[in-house]
Amino acid sequence: MLALPAAAGIPLGILWWLLAPGGLNLITRNPALGAGTNPDVWLPRDLTLAGLLVFAGCLLGVFLADQKRANPRADLAAGLVGALCGAVVAWQAGLLAAQVWAPAVDASANASIAFSLRAWPVLLLWPAATAASVFVLELLNLLGSRPDGGTGPSRHAAAEGR
Repeated sequence: MLALPAAAGIPLGILWWLLAPGGLNLITRNPALGAGTNPDVWLPRDLTLAGLLVFAGCLLGVFLADQKRANPRADLAAGLVGALCGAVVAWQAGLLAAQVWAPAVDASANASIAFSLRAWPVLLLWPAATAASVFVLELLNLLGSRPDGGTGPSRHAAAEGR
């Protein structure tokens, strides 16, 4: 549970560069949003990574909320640390993809002209979304379970049958 989210950061970072304005810009394909010299690109670029990290966190939360785990608390802790590592790896993989596949950019006027992340708290969204997803799924599982352990009809259903 630690290595899988961290390794998933690599394709997630490349996907960020492919989709985000200022990167390859496959979402909008608007030439005005293709260059980092336009300050209107900076927020959508960060929000693209934020959306990808929240999606990854929700997906990881579904795997962690599985009831067939031997030690769910240790898996949750490892998953949260892995999610944080995966977010950092995604950020760095996106920056590396921009350096390798994008043309060179003169960022002497402002560092945000180059493909970058301006809002560092975005990196906390993957573990936060994972924790929130696990909480909601466990709560729904708890609310859906029967008080008698699930072996027979619930007390409420038995009371209605009288």
